[in-house]
Amino acid sequence: MIDMILPTLPKDWNYLQPILQTPEFKKLWVRVEVAYENSECFPPKDHIFHAFEICKSSDLKVVILGQDPYHGKGEAHGLSFSVPDGMKIPPSLMNIFKEVQENYVQIFLPTSGNLSRWAQQGVLLLNATLTVEKDQANSHQHFGWQAITDAILKEISTHHQHIVFMLWGTFAQKKLKWIDTSKHLVLTSGHPSPLSANQGKWFGNQHFLLANKYLEICNKKQIDW
Repeated sequence: MIDMILPTLPKDWNYLQPILQTPEFKKLWVRVEVAYENSECFPPKDHIFHAFEICKSSDLKVVILGQDPYHGKGEAHGLSFSVPDGMKIPPSLMNIFKEVQENYVQIFLPTSGNLSRWAQQGVLLLNATLTVEKDQANSHQHFGWQAITDAILKEISTHHQHIVFMLWGTFAQKKLKWIDTSKHLVLTSGHPSPLSANQGKWFGNQHFLLANKYLEICNKKQIDW
């Protein structure tokens, strides 16, 4: 029998904590505990809520929504699209870096796919599903994560003012219904995956420039992408 201890978020995010006390989350967490006990799952269990540990609510400026953690060994560390230092940069993230490069006329692309420095500046790198089984993409989508992360998006929208939400691809854009567009900026485009990007749905969206222009208008410090 698993001795279940519910996770807690940092105090800075205490307005989200009630979501992790609901019957829906408790049921989900049982499934997570069982999955991690019986198979290899990612990210490491102590990094499932890493996005909230490294990005403070008081610093929040941008939310970038991903779908599912990377399912290769050592890749996922609790931040959407990000990989730890030393890991090969995934194709979608490389396309993100190329768009940043075009936005800011940078000469060099990053050599690390670790986006922690974005998170530390107030970018919440949130996946809609926060766990996955090794080598099994979307394997935990049926656990009930999306109901939880939808509730989180709605609470963030309610609690904050003037946040930039970046919704890339059809999946992410379905989350628009949880965001109050009268007080936040929502940027949408195709997904940065090679399939979408090569069809002309990603490059040229200028999301990183547009986000910083909006933050400047709202008297917030811009993100050093």
